[in-house]
Amino acid sequence: MKFIAAVAAILVAAVANAQVPFTNCASGPTQIAINKFSISPYPLCINQNVCAEGTGTLSTPVIDGATLSITGRYLGRLVYTDNHDLCALMATQGQPCPIPTSVNSIKSCVNVKPSAPPNIAVALQVSAINGDGGTLFCQAATVTAKACPAV
Repeated sequence: MKFIAAVAAILVAAVANAQVPFTNCASGPTQIAINKFSISPYPLCINQNVCAEGTGTLSTPVIDGATLSITGRYLGRLVYTDNHDLCALMATQGQPCPIPTSVNSIKSCVNVKPSAPPNIAVALQVSAINGDGGTLFCQAATVTAKACPAV
């Protein structure tokens, strides 16, 4: 019986840490060639932090004025929006702008707002515009948020 409980615990942990496949949603060239984009924890926990990590190659530094936009759509209808000053967000996490092209991995954490719809699959889009107006990246995936116990 202990073996079955151990296997069940491993399966639950694996499902809880499963990664969502993200795809490039940029309509044109980007200033970051993304090799990998992931979020954790998954599923998203409403009113708790979620961290996104991207690895890739910057073709130009990330400069002041850069913005991060997060949107969610359900059946084509906008159900979630969140916008940030990317440089201010990165500065609070130890990576102030300008972010040089030698940086190949960026991790940023934001709070999932209480307005996130629980328990439905939402088309999530995470995109960033550099301070020069160029598209840094756009990544999209279908994700689910849920109410989680407070940590």
